[in-house]
Amino acid sequence: MARVLNHGYCFVPCGQSIDSIFGTSFEQNLRHVERSKTLFEEIRASVINNDDSNRSFWKPVLPWGGVFAIRAGRKAVSCIPLYVEISLKNTCSIDGFLMLLYVILRENSTFPRELSSYFGKEFIDHFLYLMDSYDFTTVKLLWIWNKMEKQQYKSKIHKASLEIDLFGNEHENFTKNLENLMSTVQESYCSSWKCPLRVQKDMQKTVTINPPNEIPHGDLIQQAVEEFFSSRLEKCEEYRYFLEGATLFNKEEHHYSAAFQIDGFWMHYDGLRTDNLILLVKPPEFLLLSSLVYIRASGR
Repeated sequence: MARVLNHGYCFVPCGQSIDSIFGTSFEQNLRHVERSKTLFEEIRASVINNDDSNRSFWKPVLPWGGVFAIRAGRKAVSCIPLYVEISLKNTCSIDGFLMLLYVILRENSTFPRELSSYFGKEFIDHFLYLMDSYDFTTVKLLWIWNKMEKQQYKSKIHKASLEIDLFGNEHENFTKNLENLMSTVQESYCSSWKCPLRVQKDMQKTVTINPPNEIPHGDLIQQAVEEFFSSRLEKCEEYRYFLEGATLFNKEEHHYSAAFQIDGFWMHYDGLRTDNLILLVKPPEFLLLSSLVYIRASGR
């Protein structure tokens, strides 16, 4: 959270910890936390125990927007201009992907370690802790100040509040910051010693999938992904990728939501309309597909 000091709004006097602004330190919180279940475990239990008459789940998830009150004493921080809270607006451009990221990390035991090499272990630990603590506004600030650049969002002082506006699209506010994670490197080797360049490396930050000419039975996109990642050489390693979730777009309202599956059940997340998840029995109506999120299967 230290990046708050680089935005020209606040400074901490010499010897004063940044934890004085955001409360008890993260490490202390981890040591003292006593939680019987994670948020993901609560959602999964709701899915298992849900019946046809109850299609929503009482555990709250990321709401739209957010307000963060600065809990600092008079000597802890000096702000010019002074503000006592941070207000977030139009956060749907990051909300859906943050919810998907959480589900992916909690559902796949090896992913926190793997993604730590891209995000950093401290970020992953902090992100999961905040989500499981239902501290959703701080989750968003964690992403904004750790993974976004200042020019990616608008901010202004309004009365005693710092307003951060994330109006925009998901690529600009989220996936653009994952280019290293989504990049692939292809290496070509020439067996002849006469080759001027025996090893060539090509990095791509996007994946282009060309579906087959004839429409097959089943999931067209899933089959296209499997064909793209399938090995052309027997000695190469082969992975399978599975659809984990999707983000959806309401063109009329310029609003994003998300859907993901747990144990074969599809859930719809829309923090603007409800704090709870909705169990889907059919695809959401009047929404366009924005992004598909695939993850690599644990087995090869």
